[in-house]
Amino acid sequence: MAKLAKRVQKIREGVDPKTLYVLTDAISMVKERAVAKFDETVEVSMNLGVDPRHADQMVRGVVNLPNGTGRDVRVAVFARGAKADEAKAAGADIVGAEDLLEIVQGGKIDFDRVIATPDMMPLVGRLGKVLGPRGMMPNPKVGTVTMDVAGAVKASKGGAVEFRVEKAGIVHAGIGKASFDAKALEENIKAFADAVIKAKPAGAKGNYVKRVAISSTMGPGVRIEPSSVTA
Repeated sequence: MAKLAKRVQKIREGVDPKTLYVLTDAISMVKERAVAKFDETVEVSMNLGVDPRHADQMVRGVVNLPNGTGRDVRVAVFARGAKADEAKAAGADIVGAEDLLEIVQGGKIDFDRVIATPDMMPLVGRLGKVLGPRGMMPNPKVGTVTMDVAGAVKASKGGAVEFRVEKAGIVHAGIGKASFDAKALEENIKAFADAVIKAKPAGAKGNYVKRVAISSTMGPGVRIEPSSVTA
């Protein structure tokens, strides 16, 4: 435990939790401190001036990160016939209808994203209690309920990231890996922030972007001057 505490203390050295750093400096600090034996994920979190308990203050959407996420996203597709064939050809990891429903109901969920054609939603709706809490329920607003299943599969595989504000008004997502070069991380973070800003709901009042921070899986959070992200 003492060894772990020492390592954590060393990683946190030089990071002032009260200081707002410009984005480029924050990225350098996060990369320098990502010293785990695996390629750590870099995550961005944004505290927004919204109360998602009100329908007109909900923030959700999807963004295609210009440099991908660096992770292999497994995609499940609910479709039949020609659309099922299109999904398979586009690289979907698992495709089905009632058979896929049974697999999910049986507790086997070895995928990260679910896509469905509109006609399959009555079937998929039966999985609301399973997929909903995991943030996997297909939704037309983020392009996961669509007739263009091939396009949706390719987007998911290529770096499409869904976001949805949580109860405390926080939006967060993995936007790359610590092994990415600084420029790639900067472009991904700005693309994510831009999408969140464009998703600003009508009911949001006052300061919309309150706080922004980035961190790696095992590293400390580094607060960012919002204007260096949202400019």
